Amino acid sequence: MRKNHDTLGEKLFDVFNFAFLAAFALLTVLPFIYIIAGSFATEVELTERKFFLFPTDPSLAAYQYIFSSDTIFRSIGNSVFITVAGTLTNLAFTLSMAYALSRKDLMGRNIVMNLVIFSMLFSGGMIPSYLLVKELGMLDSYAAVILPGAISAFSLIIIKNFFQQLPAGLEESARIDGCSDMGVLWRIVIPLSKPVIATFGLFYAVGHWNNFFSALLFLNDHTKWPLQVMLREIVMLSQLAVGDMNNMDPNFVKPPDQSVKMAVIVVGTVPILMVYPFLQKHFAKGVLLGSIKG
Repeated sequence: MRKNHDTLGEKLFDVFNFAFLAAFALLTVLPFIYIIAGSFATEVELTERKFFLFPTDPSLAAYQYIFSSDTIFRSIGNSVFITVAGTLTNLAFTLSMAYALSRKDLMGRNIVMNLVIFSMLFSGGMIPSYLLVKELGMLDSYAAVILPGAISAFSLIIIKNFFQQLPAGLEESARIDGCSDMGVLWRIVIPLSKPVIATFGLFYAVGHWNNFFSALLFLNDHTKWPLQVMLREIVMLSQLAVGDMNNMDPNFVKPPDQSVKMAVIVVGTVPILMVYPFLQKHFAKGVLLGSIKG
């Protein structure tokens, strides 16, 4: 049994530990709160106040401006499509390959695993990747930002290890009932793997949502740009043509550039942030289940 913390030293340690973690958490949250507050601030407040968490005169002008045209909506739609299609593709390829490699009777299993590990250490680089995508005819298409990273070697190894921990009797029983390899995977393995699937599915989704370099490299058509590329154009290059003043009221005053940048950051962060509370409980369980055995 765990003893109660009766000593003064243990109580002081708990207080110090709690205070340190609370301060660290606050430091990570404050910048985002400032971004949210700045997106509602006026130009005068952004100029006069160096740092604030609550705007004195909140304004929705920045959000009205960025949503006055279809640019931001189109970018969000592109990001949602790439994230959903990419995550489903990742899971389909990763789960099928992980299940195959988890079978000890698979010929050449060790060779394939060594090749997977080799891909974690070495890659072709940017120029060979671009030339490969171009030769395959995927340039300027969504496939160029989805298929090249269809399988993460790290995720594959963890999921393979998880599949190896499943009781062999379940597979034998399914085969007696007439299940094929795909039937065992779909009816037995996947239903028992929901924690690890939810964990790495979210990892894949966050990666697709935050990825801008692949889209910047492979997509020349700006109408196909995801939200993160549009965010880069606005924040890094100060190209603020995200709103349409012709659709606004004649008395509408264009918000300050800094406020527009912060509003776009909020719009790009909040959607994927809302997914975490629903899958957070699967994180530790999903990762640790697949990392017990090699």
